[in-house]
Amino acid sequence: MSDTQWRIEVERPVCISSGMCVGIAPDHFELEGDGSHALADVVDQDEVVIDAAESCPVEAIKVFSAADDQLIAPID
Repeated sequence: MSDTQWRIEVERPVCISSGMCVGIAPDHFELEGDGSHALADVVDQDEVVIDAAESCPVEAIKVFSAADDQLIAPID
C-alpha cells in the first residue's frame, strides 16, 4: 500500500443514513438500504473524503492511512 492512499471504513451499525457523505463526496460514498458505504476500501488521498468523515453527524466514517493505519479523520 502506498503512503499516498487512504483506507475508508464506514461503521454501518452507527450510520444513520444522513447522506452527508454522499452529498460531499459522491465519487467515494453511496447510500444503500442499511446505510452508507464506501465505493472503494482504499482510495488516493482526496480532501473531500476528509470533509465527508468530519461532516458525518455520528462519526460513522473513519479514514486511515493505508500505509500504517494511522487515523486521519475525524480528528476530535
